[in-house]
This record gives sequence, C-alpha cells and structure tokens, in this order.
Amino acid sequence: MAIRVSVQAATEDECVEGLAQLVDAGFQPVMMPRYMTDGQWMARAVPAPTTKAPAAGSGRGPAVTG
Repeated sequence: MAIRVSVQAATEDECVEGLAQLVDAGFQPVMMPRYMTDGQWMARAVPAPTTKAPAAGSGRGPAVTG
C-alpha cells in the first residue's frame, strides 16, 4: 500500500505553506505546487524513507571488478 498525502489550496502561497508543514512533519515532496484545471492549487508528498544508504567504504556497496 502506498501512502501519499495531498495539499489542496485556493492560492499558491497557501499550497506552499501546506507543503512546508508536511515536510516539517517528515514527508518528502513528490509534486511541487501546481495549478490545476479546476482553479485550485495542489501538491503531493510521501513519507520520507527511513532507511539510510550505507556509508562509503563500509563494504556493503556494489562490487567493482576490474
């Protein structure tokens, strides 16, 4: 199941503010504020990934042969 949230607003500024609040709450933007054909502004976000990439030199990255 994919979790995604949307901000729908009457103005671009309201939409930007709503998206900023989602980012502050730990979400990652996937669609920046966009004017829709129905006269509203919309932005989308998803939960930020919780896994981190392995540190450089940890031996867990891709193998290189040569």
